[in-house]
Amino acid sequence: MYLDVQIAPYTKLNEIPEIARAAEEMGFSCLWAAETQHNPFLASVLVAEHTKRLKLGTAIIVSFARSPAVMAHTAWDLAEQSKGRFILGLGTQVKPHIVRRFGMPWPDSVTGKLREQMAVMRAFWRYWQENERLSFSGEYYQINLTSPFFTPSSHDHPDIPIFIAGVNIGLAKLAGEAAQGFHTHPFHSPAYLEDVIIPQIAAGAASAGRTRDAVEVVAHAFVVTNDLERQMVRQQISFYASTPSYRSVLAHHGWEEVGNQLSQMAKAQQWTQMPSLITDEMVETFATIAAPADLADALKERYNGIAERINLYLPFIPGERDDFWKQLSEAF
Repeated sequence: MYLDVQIAPYTKLNEIPEIARAAEEMGFSCLWAAETQHNPFLASVLVAEHTKRLKLGTAIIVSFARSPAVMAHTAWDLAEQSKGRFILGLGTQVKPHIVRRFGMPWPDSVTGKLREQMAVMRAFWRYWQENERLSFSGEYYQINLTSPFFTPSSHDHPDIPIFIAGVNIGLAKLAGEAAQGFHTHPFHSPAYLEDVIIPQIAAGAASAGRTRDAVEVVAHAFVVTNDLERQMVRQQISFYASTPSYRSVLAHHGWEEVGNQLSQMAKAQQWTQMPSLITDEMVETFATIAAPADLADALKERYNGIAERINLYLPFIPGERDDFWKQLSEAF
């Protein structure tokens, strides 16, 4: 089991080199950049430049806001620059964000479009590495035009792993079928992963002649080691639980009605009142709660047999809680 860390959403690009060097020195396995306030591809370039061993990846880049050709080119360059350490993590986002924030169309089939995006990117990579004819015909993409002027050189790291993120069964099954990894949403419980997500990954893998072990599961985990973190986790759970697309997680524990209430409060912009609906039982269900010295053991026990990687839903900031991070890293 590996321990990863993530770049804080508000991190500026000129702060990335210091964070990357510190993460590598601490001994973490991978440094993830998310698409929230900044573009994670840009952060990935800097992480690759300022490290030698540390894996790096997007967790996630919003794929439905981009052309698969553009993503293929960017990932190809990052794989070469990092000497094979780059992981391309894709997420679909939800319909309101794709349509109203990115100004892009929402597909009739989420899994269908994401499956095609992965297939198109791999078609590009095979063409660039093996000179296999570029020809893809699907429901969403018709890709068959290229020329030497637009063709990058082959390199030593063409097998770029694709991880996809999801909350519900469709994307979990697609990960088993066609991806190398699966990013869990931080809004999860071990029971939901074990009862719902992992069986779907295994089913998807079986349908493609693979095994569950072919898919590396990254558990993005809420943790609580002090009162401030408990307050922050309660607030974050209330935000995520208000999203109808994530209602299945609450329903698995019999709390669907709370989700309905949170959705109504979100529509009314009652953000500060929403955490009051999240009980201590909910926090304990969706977060790992332990003293700092006991957190490593608690995480290993919670995710044993479920995840191969753990990424704490806490920003890694050099100079802040270095003893905590060092102790945690050494335990994995």
